[in-house]
Amino acid sequence: MPERAVTHGSSSGKQSGTYKEIVEWIKALVIAVVLVFLIRQFLFSPFIVDGPSMQPNFETGERLIVNKILYTIREPKFGEVVVFDVPEQGRKFIKRVIGVPGDKIRLEGDNLYINDKKIDEPYIKEAIEAARAEGRLYNTGPNFPNSDVKDMTVPEGTIFALGDNRGDSTDSRFIGFVTDKEVVGRADIIFWPLNKLEFIKHWTK
Repeated sequence: MPERAVTHGSSSGKQSGTYKEIVEWIKALVIAVVLVFLIRQFLFSPFIVDGPSMQPNFETGERLIVNKILYTIREPKFGEVVVFDVPEQGRKFIKRVIGVPGDKIRLEGDNLYINDKKIDEPYIKEAIEAARAEGRLYNTGPNFPNSDVKDMTVPEGTIFALGDNRGDSTDSRFIGFVTDKEVVGRADIIFWPLNKLEFIKHWTK
């Protein structure tokens, strides 16, 4: 009878190889999780728009990428769209920066004044014109009938932020100034829905 060939260690070798592969996959997964955590914690994080306060420029359900590192390098500027914490409500808001430290803010009807200079707001120009065509002010609404701001100076370490939908926005007119510590970052990209994928435009004076 022919002798059987015996291969020593083939089974244990396969098991050892499989074990090493599993360990490598676990390592890769742990590294990926840590990287995602670090990126979300310190660099970028997703944000879902919830509510009408930033219409017509942002709609409920849109998903944004928030740049968390930018404001560790410099201060927020007028016209930038920011996400910030509202500790009293346990949630985050998205609004537009209108005033920075030292600015004197005045809002009369649909007119914005910063340091006594009338400021154009192209990001809501069409909405203001549409409201005027209907014989109403854009900056007021049924839920926010008194939206004027009278010569309010922005303190150091804070910003004054308003929603683009002035007639339906809980913003600095009601919750006060937003502190630097409360600012999460600048909204930079709309990534969902895909047909709206774009970099967010930040207006300047």
